[in-house]
Amino acid sequence: MDWHHVASELLQARGSALKRYGYLLCGDRAEADDLVQEAMVRVFAQPRRSWDVESAERYVRRVMLNRYLDQHRRRARWSALVPRLVSPSTTSDFSTASGDRLDVVSALDALSPRQRACAVLRFYEDLPVTEVAQRLGCSTGTVKRHLSEAVARLGQILVFSQADGEDHHG
Repeated sequence: MDWHHVASELLQARGSALKRYGYLLCGDRAEADDLVQEAMVRVFAQPRRSWDVESAERYVRRVMLNRYLDQHRRRARWSALVPRLVSPSTTSDFSTASGDRLDVVSALDALSPRQRACAVLRFYEDLPVTEVAQRLGCSTGTVKRHLSEAVARLGQILVFSQADGEDHHG
């Protein structure tokens, strides 16, 4: 059976089950749909000739799980930085909020150009890793490496900056 038929049959016969699996992983219907779609694209972008629906489904589920775990790890790392990017809802002293934004901008300056480009495209533009790789003309593995290094570096700089700020204000 060729890969077009396998993909079509998989979605027709097991599409709902894949969506339920995605929902159980992430707890969000839209994100579950995205997981299924991204996994199908990744799996069938380089199809294998000897696939049947059952083996394709196993592979799609594995890709969905890996994608979810990657997203979860990335969000966990990035969530430590997000509060520094958000303006406080009510405050009479905006110097802290503008100082935090300046810290982020300064921290971005400490990244290599590739790390910075990857971080901005992925987290500010909210592009998937594959799109970032395509735009930068490199592999997804290279993008993931740059993102990992960028998030680690930003975390070090911003945590140090926050601790330094607390020492001066405390």
